[in-house]
Amino acid sequence: MNEIPASAPPTAPTEVVNVTLVTTPACHFCDDAHQRLHALERAGLLRLTAVPAESPQGEALIAEHRPGSFPLTLVAGRYFHAGRIPRGKLARLVDRLGAR
Repeated sequence: MNEIPASAPPTAPTEVVNVTLVTTPACHFCDDAHQRLHALERAGLLRLTAVPAESPQGEALIAEHRPGSFPLTLVAGRYFHAGRIPRGKLARLVDRLGAR
C-alpha cells in the first residue's frame, strides 16, 4: 500500500491542503479512503474533513459534483475522485503534497 506509517515523523509543508471526503454508511471504499487519508493527515501532509453524504454540506457537495460512487474526494475544494481512490493517483497526490 502507499500509506504513510503511523510512526513517520510529521513533516511541515508550507501550506497544508484541505481534503474533503464525502462518505456514506456501510461503504468499504469510504472506510478505506478515510484510513489512507487519515494516515496522510497524521504525517502532516493534509487536513482531512469527513462529511456524511446525508448532511446538508454533503448533499450540497453531491449536487455540485454528481459523483457516480462513494466516497467523493475533494482536494482544496476541487474534484479529485469518486469511488475507491486508485493507489497511483493517491501516490501522485502524496508526491505533490510532499513537494510543497
